[in-house]
Amino acid sequence: MVSDEDLIKYGLDNDVCAKCLNTSIHPQFHVDNLSSAHVYVRLREGETWDNIAQPLLEDCAQLTKANSIEGNKKDNITVIYTPWSNLKKDGSMAAGQVTFHNHKLVRKVYVKQRENPIVNRLNKTRVEKYPDLRAEKEEDTKKKQRGDRKARDEQRAKEKKKQQEYEQLKWQKDHAYDDMFTDENLEASNNQDRDENFLDDFM
Repeated sequence: MVSDEDLIKYGLDNDVCAKCLNTSIHPQFHVDNLSSAHVYVRLREGETWDNIAQPLLEDCAQLTKANSIEGNKKDNITVIYTPWSNLKKDGSMAAGQVTFHNHKLVRKVYVKQRENPIVNRLNKTRVEKYPDLRAEKEEDTKKKQRGDRKARDEQRAKEKKKQQEYEQLKWQKDHAYDDMFTDENLEASNNQDRDENFLDDFM
């Protein structure tokens, strides 16, 4: 079984945690002020914690309520959720206990009552996995570093190309009249070597 402590320690930036607060929800989902399991959602690429689809929010809230010993027995609870990066843990806290870096990044979902069809549907599709969260975190960090490096390399290449184009234009501007001042052209336009009657052509 994966512990809350590992989920807290090795969560990814696209994780959300939920918990019951008398109602709560993860990015983390959590039942507010009630003893409850945390529900973690790993969002897909491009999804953000602040625009989670309503059906997914409802599923997470129901799952959080159902897994709260106290919250499951009560109606009208609130489930809170926040991004994983907003979870704050210090040495004085009990296992699984967290607070938040920024309380403005905590959202609430009101759950009027347990919806058995939702909970039953989720339980039927349940698959238990025991991932190596540390390895996943390390791989995610490496992937981000590769992406950052690639973005930096692309930016450098753009800047280098722009600099080369600038230098090429500058060279063209500085040498635009070079062909006009070749020895051959200067000789052809030199009046000293012309026939002394060359001005007669203008009359």
